[in-house]
Amino acid sequence: MVIKTILDTDLYKFTTSYAYIKLFPYALGTFTFKDRDETEYTEGFLEALKNEIHNLSLVALRKEELEYMYTHCRFLPHVYWEWLSSFRFDPEKIEVYLDEEHHLHIEVTDYLYKVTLYEVPLLAIVSEIKNQFLNRIPDKESIIAKLAGKVELSNEHQMPFSEFGTRRRFSFDVHDIVVAYLKEHARYCTGTSNCYLAMKYDMRPMGTHPHEWFMFHGAQFGYKHANYMALENWVNVYDGDLGTALSDTYTSDSFLSNFSRKQAKLFDGVRCDSGDEFEFIDRLIARYKELGIDPRTKTIIFSNALDFEKALHLFDYCKGKINCSFGIGTNLTNDTGYHPSNIVMKLSRCKMNHNQEWRECVKLSDDMGKHMGSNAEVEACLYELRLK
Repeated sequence: MVIKTILDTDLYKFTTSYAYIKLFPYALGTFTFKDRDETEYTEGFLEALKNEIHNLSLVALRKEELEYMYTHCRFLPHVYWEWLSSFRFDPEKIEVYLDEEHHLHIEVTDYLYKVTLYEVPLLAIVSEIKNQFLNRIPDKESIIAKLAGKVELSNEHQMPFSEFGTRRRFSFDVHDIVVAYLKEHARYCTGTSNCYLAMKYDMRPMGTHPHEWFMFHGAQFGYKHANYMALENWVNVYDGDLGTALSDTYTSDSFLSNFSRKQAKLFDGVRCDSGDEFEFIDRLIARYKELGIDPRTKTIIFSNALDFEKALHLFDYCKGKINCSFGIGTNLTNDTGYHPSNIVMKLSRCKMNHNQEWRECVKLSDDMGKHMGSNAEVEACLYELRLK
């Protein structure tokens, strides 16, 4: 059983789920799987995947887990965790099959406050089963040997980072080994996005909001207003907590042009998840200065396919200009010598209630090739934002 607890997921899934409950309780959405490597899967893999999807229905929030999350996440009320105690994953809502070219298709549709919870467990399951079929399980010594140098680099340079590797990890066991080592040896590890491992190792659970929050707002309220409204609504729910704004759902150009002085002052910082990070540093600093804000009071979180060497270059570049930290995922939990899965699940459509027609969701990245959505809707989004 790959997923043994509902807390074996990223914190931002719970924060986003609660935001939907509070503001958009009748909204529905579909999450769609995409394998950027167009991997060809086998029928044996599909059967193993379907078995794990069935096992998801057995997962439930336990009493001790509820108490931990309530006492360690003051921004989420007790009533949310009580609701989550009654939540069960429904395998009937998960459509999964291989097409004629043996490419994997997964879709899940439900109320947004429920369907958002499927994303990370499904990705972790796909990654782990793929590795079971294709790769030899790495031994603990080889995992730690690679990890030790990364931790030493962080310790030596006092470079802060957090572990963000649930969705594309090699396996749960590898993930567990990594977080245990970080707890013991990494003096500047600020926490983990994985709630179960945060509880197990007494570390801080990390996370704020995902691209889907902005994609929902873009589909419902228009792309020009999506960034502003998404941040305003996040503040309406969390009142200043969870204050890292995601910058690249509709390109960082669009984000920075809409980043108001109020939001720039209220949010602790910005997360950069695509594009040229060095260029983004300069542009964000310029925007803060334009708004009369000292950038040295703010923080950039970098999270785009980082390794520790690249993180160190960014860390040195930011010194004296703006604070920074790093969310490092695959390089920690799937650095095993094998090619890690390049898989995502994104919100592909949504509607505000049962009576509304479905509206397509798109994501524009600062990295070409990472746009998501139909060509027609991506073109419409680019046109509305005057990006072409």
